[in-house]
Amino acid sequence: MSETVTLKKKDIFMTGVLKENATFKMMLGMCPALAVTSSFESAFGMGILVIIILSFSNGIISLLRKLIPSDVRIPAYIVIIATLVTALKMFVDAYAPALASSLGVFIALIAVNCIVLGRAESFASKNTVLNSIVDGLGSATGFTLSISLIGLVREVLGKGSFSFGVLLPLPFEFTWQIFPSEYAWSVLVSPPGAFLVIGILLAGFTAYGQHMELKKKLNKAKARAK
Repeated sequence: MSETVTLKKKDIFMTGVLKENATFKMMLGMCPALAVTSSFESAFGMGILVIIILSFSNGIISLLRKLIPSDVRIPAYIVIIATLVTALKMFVDAYAPALASSLGVFIALIAVNCIVLGRAESFASKNTVLNSIVDGLGSATGFTLSISLIGLVREVLGKGSFSFGVLLPLPFEFTWQIFPSEYAWSVLVSPPGAFLVIGILLAGFTAYGQHMELKKKLNKAKARAK
């Protein structure tokens, strides 16, 4: 019985990471994906904050789902999410000022991020607390991996270097110069570069998905022919 439950939790988590990836599958949360991915660390920092908010908000909304009248469920969800975001923003301002300065208003805008509200309405309001937390972790992890990849590509190709520990409150800081900065494509760390990188990555993932789907269909056709 426990193994079945574990597999179910794993399926819920992996659905948010891969099958229903917010950025590359559902095309949600594109505003922060465009705005905070000029470097890997800023994108990763934003992803960590979304993981915290989405996990807690899903759990709380699931816990209170039977107490919230259906007529006011959306305003109630927004109040819960906004309260968590406000508390988290105060914490980040106090303990990670460099990250707070880099992300700016986009920390507060997590409260109206369509990924957070979407998971509250479509999953947390209909499922158990534990499953809702796992769903929040999966969806937020998928989002974090996506924007971190965008940030990594933009930073490495746009600056020729990779830095970590500059924004996050870590006990170390390093910068790795991968290739001379004069050979970097500086346009990639500008706002238009975000559209370019996301478009190329999205096209690549879409082509790969279509290739795998076609391969699966061909394998089924061969199996039937035998």
